[in-house]
Amino acid sequence: MPVSSSENARPLRLALFDCDGTLVDSQFAIIDAMTTAWAAHGLGEPDPLEVRRMVGLPLVQAVSQLLPHLDTDRHVAVAESYKDAFAALRHRGDLHEPLFPGLRDTLDALEAEGVLLGVATGKSRRGLDAVLAHHGLTERFVTLQTSDIGPGKPHPDMVYRALAETGVEAARTVVIGDTTYDIQMARNARVASVGVSWGYHAVAELEAAGADRIVHRGRAVAGAVLDLLHR
Repeated sequence: MPVSSSENARPLRLALFDCDGTLVDSQFAIIDAMTTAWAAHGLGEPDPLEVRRMVGLPLVQAVSQLLPHLDTDRHVAVAESYKDAFAALRHRGDLHEPLFPGLRDTLDALEAEGVLLGVATGKSRRGLDAVLAHHGLTERFVTLQTSDIGPGKPHPDMVYRALAETGVEAARTVVIGDTTYDIQMARNARVASVGVSWGYHAVAELEAAGADRIVHRGRAVAGAVLDLLHR
């Protein structure tokens, strides 16, 4: 149900964050789980740099790009092994997905300005729920979009679902992400975008993909988002 807004209130605005590489640094856990999955299927070890580049895509799609010589059934099997390995890390208490510095301040600043917060991620809903709960952020976000229930990035579906759930117009929405998949998703949905430099794709790639702003510090995200919303 769309978030309500009185006639005299400021129009609803939405900041839609990516999770892995934008809110939290999950690269080491992802590489660890992918390495375990590769070993389970006798595939040796994946290239960590290539794994990083796939973060943000739906899991089976990421695996298919990392292992193009395998068929779809093998891609699905490796993806399932990855999910098992990731769950095992969480169960053992070995899963480390720290919040990037300054991001909590940014969330505070945006909420203080009345901006709604959401997430659009290639992470599973179970994984997203777990990481938000771990950081005490679950109640901060009014819409949570994952690729479990529809097309993943760079398809605009997750943005469209977030807009439908919140009642926010595309012109009053900004996507924040660290990969070209985030920026392309935003462009496909005709919303503004902020690229962050601390994630898994290079700044030059984010600029080439069409990011409206690039920021280099977590606290700077709020200012960039508000600037785009005030255009």
